[in-house]
Amino acid sequence: MGGLSIRSPAQAGPRIRAVGNGTPAFAGARLGIACFALTACSGAPVTLVNKTDEPRFPAAERPIAQIVSARWSTEEARDRLREADKVMDLAGIAPGMTVADLGAGEGYYTIRLASRVGPKGRVLAEDIVPEVRDALAQRVTRERLDNVSVRLGEAHDPELPENSFDRVLMVHMYHEIAEPYRFLWNLRPALKADGAVVVVDANRSTQNHGTPPGLLECEFAAVGYKRIGFRPMPSAGGYIALFRPEGPRPVPEAIRPCRIAAGTANP
Repeated sequence: MGGLSIRSPAQAGPRIRAVGNGTPAFAGARLGIACFALTACSGAPVTLVNKTDEPRFPAAERPIAQIVSARWSTEEARDRLREADKVMDLAGIAPGMTVADLGAGEGYYTIRLASRVGPKGRVLAEDIVPEVRDALAQRVTRERLDNVSVRLGEAHDPELPENSFDRVLMVHMYHEIAEPYRFLWNLRPALKADGAVVVVDANRSTQNHGTPPGLLECEFAAVGYKRIGFRPMPSAGGYIALFRPEGPRPVPEAIRPCRIAAGTANP
């Protein structure tokens, strides 16, 4: 996996437990991806799912942080700490990989991922705020990053093509996902067999723009992910955790939400 020790975190705060495959096509810096995951680019009609038929997912039983800024810190300050380099090293990101940067914001990781994966790799940068997506697309065009595509995502579903990504990054944004179980369930098919989700977040409450590591692990486990690595990362504002799908994806109705109550985990 490339440098990340596999061990249990020293968790401060409450204990938590559960309650109750193709390669994508990229086309440079675009405001969307033509034919991306919708058709085989053959002009065939797209079958849309009736919203009333969508599976029902449990709500998160903890606060959801509001999106307040596309910037966590200045790029200069982050580079002085070698934040991106350390995260990419620990995540095992290498030349030729296909990587998704979800909640890409102004593109701090997008730009550096493009350099790391190289011309034979691909980066998909996604944000759910149209203005942020547009600004990032302009930056990618300006810097001539031909191995990067930019698109607008959905808050509940990244809508990524199946079996396509070696790594999916979520940096300082997980606590802002309004429907985490639905989001993680929709994300699972996008990972390759040895793919992993990489989360960087702060070890504090979700309402204070962080996610306690135990809560993060519980929510991922509820959707069938296993934590395969964890390390504190003060240089990135908290910690890095890696997850990989394990076993069959649970039916939505069987997902049990995680709850924090009085410092302990309760059903």
